[in-house]
Amino acid sequence: MFATHRKAVRYALIAALGGFLFGFDTAVISGVEKTIQQLWHLSDLWHGFTVSAALFGTAFGALFSGRPAERWGRKNMLKIIGFLYAFTSIATALSHHWIDFIVFRFLGGLAVGASSVVGPMYISEISPARLRGRLVGFFQLNIVVGILVAFLSNYFLMKYLGPGAWRWMLGVQALPALIFFVLVFWIPESPRWLVGHDHLEQARGVLQKLQAEHIEASLQEIQQSLRHRDDLVKEKLWQKKYARPIAYAMLLAMFNQLSGINAILYYAPRIFEMTGIQADLAFLQAMMVGLTNLIFTIIAMSVIDRFGRKTLLIIGSLGMIAFLGLTARAFYLNVQGGYEVMIYLIGFIAFFAFSQGAVIWVFISEIFPNRVRSKGQAIGSTTHWTMDILISWLFPWMAATLGGGNSFLIFTVMMVLQLIFVWRFLPETRGKSLEEIQAALGIDVQPEHVSAYDHS
Repeated sequence: MFATHRKAVRYALIAALGGFLFGFDTAVISGVEKTIQQLWHLSDLWHGFTVSAALFGTAFGALFSGRPAERWGRKNMLKIIGFLYAFTSIATALSHHWIDFIVFRFLGGLAVGASSVVGPMYISEISPARLRGRLVGFFQLNIVVGILVAFLSNYFLMKYLGPGAWRWMLGVQALPALIFFVLVFWIPESPRWLVGHDHLEQARGVLQKLQAEHIEASLQEIQQSLRHRDDLVKEKLWQKKYARPIAYAMLLAMFNQLSGINAILYYAPRIFEMTGIQADLAFLQAMMVGLTNLIFTIIAMSVIDRFGRKTLLIIGSLGMIAFLGLTARAFYLNVQGGYEVMIYLIGFIAFFAFSQGAVIWVFISEIFPNRVRSKGQAIGSTTHWTMDILISWLFPWMAATLGGGNSFLIFTVMMVLQLIFVWRFLPETRGKSLEEIQAALGIDVQPEHVSAYDHS
């Protein structure tokens, strides 16, 4: 099947490199955060703000990249994203002043946020229907691979270059970013965007290049879908009938971050050093966290349609409660040496990747009707990034003020609340049509082609 659509697969893999850079940029900060705190004499709160600076950019990039992608095209936006990744990685690595570091991390965050929107959008629009799920899945998989490679890079640079390696850790991202930037010039524009801007001949040529079947019928289908989109754009999300999906999306996104996942990814070496191990071993253990994340993400992607979203979340909640609780206990008992905490955190990462990491975006995309799906996903994404900012900003203060035991106890309690929420309230969506899901949520099921004006 892949052989039949080689070019579509090739273009999707190139766009998915943006996901690799997303993951790399997210995790690379774990290798430098302690050094920059000492370099610029930052308090715990200002240190947390410095680490989370990129996340402010990510939130803005995710919220506001849709409009320029619609105006300038998906391909041009991917070029801009690739340039931003390359430029900001070098500029951040060369920063000698704290404010410069903050500005360039923020700009890099814009690339991360825009990539999270434009990359999957482009892939979905150039993919054959029967391959779309797997090809879009490449983007998520590449994020996890990028996280692992960042941990690997940090470990080896620390091992061979010592404390001064932090600039190399940040700058090395420029190489894959430049490769991504160059490769984007060789991919075609999205046929859906071309049709939407009346470039029908170019769209026809792209569909031929993608070896699409029934090209004229595909063009008519795209034109019809764009007309439906224009008709439905005025449908409001904040209505009583959407209260349950809005609540589910926001709560699931909140619990995603209240598990402490990104506190662990951003501060993994520091957490391991809190148990008394040497810095190079702390970086090695962080690498094990990234490898576990990759393995269990792949496993989850292969079974999510077999076991169901709710089942994975319940299993994950139970596992995360157990391993976060054991981590808190290890800190209360002042366990030294690091290996016990490493085992517990690897267990936590395995259950997170198997559940929340794989389920959140699938579930949020399913519980909203077509007419408000993009707005619903924006709510979920905004909640996710806002909580990510808060946790990454506050964690250094939490660890210093409350201690490791109390910090991980808070995460444990949050996962107990998540378990109750999922078990008692969250519906299962596996194997159900969108209409069946909406009916189960109490949403008035209407044909998706009905004009938004008919709902007023």
